Amino acid sequence: MDAVRRPIIIAIDGPAGAGKSATAREVALRLGLPYLDTGAMYRVVGVAAMRRCIRPPLQPACEEQLVELAGLLEIGFTGDPRDQRVLMDGEDVTNELRTPAASVMASVVSAVPGVRREMVRLQRQLAAATGGVIEGRDIGTVVFPDADVKVFLTASPEVRAQRRFDELVGKGVRTSWDEVLEQQRKRDERDSTRADSPLRPATGAHILDTSGLTLEQVVERVLALVP
Repeated sequence: MDAVRRPIIIAIDGPAGAGKSATAREVALRLGLPYLDTGAMYRVVGVAAMRRCIRPPLQPACEEQLVELAGLLEIGFTGDPRDQRVLMDGEDVTNELRTPAASVMASVVSAVPGVRREMVRLQRQLAAATGGVIEGRDIGTVVFPDADVKVFLTASPEVRAQRRFDELVGKGVRTSWDEVLEQQRKRDERDSTRADSPLRPATGAHILDTSGLTLEQVVERVLALVP
């Protein structure tokens, strides 16, 4: 008998604004696979922390609270990849997750090793049975190092900041391009220098600079890698 093949897993990593979410959603739709936005999971923890008045810089006691909080939160996803909603303990918090404050807090909480362990455990649990297209910052390096396809998307800082700025303005968020660029710079630094699971391409990952590419071109290049 042929061995039963485990569900396919496509890992898409990269910094903010590289096009991970849009690419992952389209790839998931075309392949009929589930889509998992792991960055949204850290944003959920960040929003939950802010609601409890936890703010940076974090003290040791705050880090302990965050780890406990991450372990207790129920995080779920509904809808198709193009219109996915994120639930926190049954509450739809999708819109709240995309604010600049949530972005900053997500980067802060993701630097706490205990929080990362809780999220990795949940990510593996969610994808174990169905596989899927999973995007984040450590999917190919830590969460699923044996993924069938590993892609690392990147783009110039200016291009990434413009994409993020356009997204926020389109959602009615008041901000400036300079503010978005500075927040992105700080987040890149935190993500790439943290001791636990720093942002970097995974071994064997296909590195793709999306600066001069359309979404369709990026999606086609990722699909071409799928066995």
